[in-house]
Amino acid sequence: MSAETKEREPLFSAKNIKLVTKPLNMDNPITVQVLGICSALAVTAKLKPAIVMSISVMVVLAASNVVVSLLRNGIPQRIRIIVQLVVIATMVILVDQVLKAFVYDISKQLSVFVGLIITNCILMGRLEAFAMGNKPWPAFLDGIGNALGYGLILVIIAFFRELLGSGTLFDFRVIPQSFYDLGYKNNGLMILPPMALITVGVIIWIQRNRNRDLIEK
Repeated sequence: MSAETKEREPLFSAKNIKLVTKPLNMDNPITVQVLGICSALAVTAKLKPAIVMSISVMVVLAASNVVVSLLRNGIPQRIRIIVQLVVIATMVILVDQVLKAFVYDISKQLSVFVGLIITNCILMGRLEAFAMGNKPWPAFLDGIGNALGYGLILVIIAFFRELLGSGTLFDFRVIPQSFYDLGYKNNGLMILPPMALITVGVIIWIQRNRNRDLIEK
């Protein structure tokens, strides 16, 4: 009966929905698990690259989770890490080629960081911790949820870094010229990687103050 119940479990059951929503806050890969920090520092000087990186990670993570979940029963334990790396590398190459074909300018801005998705700890962590032990649909939702949590932080960081560092959003001027006439100046420090780290720290501080349960994590 238990097996039948699991088979008939709705696609968007409460348990499955948590796979998507929990990484947005209480189990965020960047602010709680402290993974994927490097790209948060490297590609968040502007909103466009941050969003494209977030979408790229989502595609790679969701697709890799599904593939590894489908293959999990046939992967020998001794070579499971190698198989996971091959799956991720294949997805990264496909995403990289798509970016070069359709958004070449942003692909140039991201430079080597798209290829370095393969080294993102979030991907290997989810494949090893979740996809290897779960069915394809939950694995897919887990990939989407963790990528959304990762992307949310990237977009927040990029928003403040571009706004305060360049006075623009999506490369459009949003701070009126009158402000500059009155003496306002863009904060050049915001476009440097150390300010991304400080911004992450501020986000973590705010999140943990609003969610006291995270203090013990």
